[in-house]
Amino acid sequence: MQPRNMSMSGVVDLAAVKAAQEAKTKAEQARADSARRGGAGAISPADLVVDVNEADFETEVLQRSAEVPVVIDFWAEWCQPCKQLSPVLERLAVEYDGRFLLAKIDVDANQMLMQQFGVQGIPAVFAVVAGQALPLFQGAAGEQQIRETLDQLIQVAEQRFGLTGLTVDPDAQPGAAPAEEPEGPYDALLEAAVRALDEGDLGGAVQAYKNVLADDPANTEAKLGLGQAELLQRVQGMDPLKVRRDAAEKQADVEAQIAAADLDLVGGHVEDALGRLIETVARTAGDDRDAARRRLLELFEVVGAEDPRVVAARRALARALF
Repeated sequence: MQPRNMSMSGVVDLAAVKAAQEAKTKAEQARADSARRGGAGAISPADLVVDVNEADFETEVLQRSAEVPVVIDFWAEWCQPCKQLSPVLERLAVEYDGRFLLAKIDVDANQMLMQQFGVQGIPAVFAVVAGQALPLFQGAAGEQQIRETLDQLIQVAEQRFGLTGLTVDPDAQPGAAPAEEPEGPYDALLEAAVRALDEGDLGGAVQAYKNVLADDPANTEAKLGLGQAELLQRVQGMDPLKVRRDAAEKQADVEAQIAAADLDLVGGHVEDALGRLIETVARTAGDDRDAARRRLLELFEVVGAEDPRVVAARRALARALF
């Protein structure tokens, strides 16, 4: 139930990359499922604001954050500034039409959650995006400041994790749950791969994803998962200091640059990882250039083909090659 923070700049955070990619995959799958159902699964405007407690935090916040940014409003009945801020947040949740979900947490009844988020005073507003908790602001805030903060949050959620929000239907009944889709032919194998990742069995995860791809080479979730698992497997035994020192001292060593790029990506430095390999491609030839290019294409798959950083890197790669 403890919120995970995936914004540890410069730190090799394997769980962070795994959580981000799982969230991106789930978001893409959710959009595909919704399209197949002709837009079914829409929620009512009333469902955009939910009261959350310690018992349902996992499902209402962490799991929902794989579909939509969840803004958390920590409040209490006795808090006068809360009575000014909360109605504004509730109104904006409806106005933003599913681009974020508002979760209200009463700190008097949920002391553990208050401690886990490190809340020092209320009102306090946080967000959870793809399992990543981040502070937004504390204390009363003007509506313009709140709007600017929400706009930035939504932009990050869409660009980094592909979260485009929920479908809202004004005529939907509050609390109506979308119909469940039947399991697909590879759901059990994909679930086994995710369990292997959760248990740290990277070899098992790699094999499980390969088993799916052997029968269904175009399976998007398996391709994404395999790239992620292989990346985690490569960096698992690395000494970050040595890898970075080797890359800095051995500019002509392609393997050193490839290892550093893997480490950059796991640390969340996407542009650095892609840029390093593009520069390596530009200044090498033959087998060395091909090795750097192949790893770059693999990292494109891990980040996601539609990510704007990948789109820009593809253009830069074309310039480096031709």
